[in-house]
Amino acid sequence: MKRATWNGTVIASAADDEIKMVEGNLYFPPHALKLDYLKPSEKVSTCGWKGEAHYYDVVVDGQTNADAAWYYATPLDAAREIAGHVAFWRGVRIED
Repeated sequence: MKRATWNGTVIASAADDEIKMVEGNLYFPPHALKLDYLKPSEKVSTCGWKGEAHYYDVVVDGQTNADAAWYYATPLDAAREIAGHVAFWRGVRIED
């Protein structure tokens, strides 16, 4: 079981076999997310082989970690296995 935490709060958790690894990033399935801590961000970026990424701010106890999570809602075919899955960075810890 892997957990994504920020400021001591679990923001996602899933069994190891439910998590996808792409380019060294762990992508949590949609059902693993605690959506109370994820607020849509305006940030969008593009990957040549995955497509358009959208971001979330992670908000815990009134503190915001801007653009600390991202996902591909409708990825290109090469990345379709991570559709809707969310990855984290910017200080979000992934723990076993």
